[in-house]
Amino acid sequence: MNIGLYQSAAALSSLERWQDAVSQNITSSQVTGFKRRTVQVAGENKGELLYEKGARAGHGEGVPALFPQTRYAISFDAGENQPTRRDLDLAIAGEGFFKVRKPDGGIAYTRAGELQARPDRTLVTGQGLEILTDFDNPIQLKPNGTAPVVLTDGTVRQGDAILGKLGIVNTDKMGLLRSLPGGLFELPEGMEMEPVIKPFVQQGYLESSNVAPLREMIDLVTIARSYEANQKLIQSRDKILERTLETFI
Repeated sequence: MNIGLYQSAAALSSLERWQDAVSQNITSSQVTGFKRRTVQVAGENKGELLYEKGARAGHGEGVPALFPQTRYAISFDAGENQPTRRDLDLAIAGEGFFKVRKPDGGIAYTRAGELQARPDRTLVTGQGLEILTDFDNPIQLKPNGTAPVVLTDGTVRQGDAILGKLGIVNTDKMGLLRSLPGGLFELPEGMEMEPVIKPFVQQGYLESSNVAPLREMIDLVTIARSYEANQKLIQSRDKILERTLETFI
């Protein structure tokens, strides 16, 4: 059996998955609070790391008959907080996530603080999800029309009234966070986030994505070249196999 053919085919599959992740990063690079998808390619048998995000393994360090497998991950590096001067735009400086309520009643987490007021004056995200306080309650603005003020610790005030304190939470198990559409994340059932003791919320700012489009374009070029190289290897090995068969027939 020609192991090289199967190794190259597995490499093509891994490269396609990597390309999918890079394409998603580029598409979502302008989405508020989006976190970059990363890819690791490791050996099938012992989990040896072959390369990560385009890094190449050192020459002479290969492992015989090693089939690459793709692992997806998320980079939770913070994006840059950009000023918007809008009262309902919020960004977290440092660690933490906003708590929001999903349509099914469950809790999700996000770094996207582009808020708006529903007709009943409840604060919701751009997706219409209620943003929650540290006691998991929604925040409802008073009907007097005064602009809300959000203090750095997440306390929301409107005039002299305190409407609640935003629930800013975090976890030391980032690898367990599952990605949901719209820049949301959730923990597996039975696990909970911990409150951030000293959060720092910036009113009038939004966190940009942590995607560097130029880097992603460079990754696309690397993927294309690697894909072409593996295609040529497959063609070469196929010709060698064809000649070998012709010799014995």
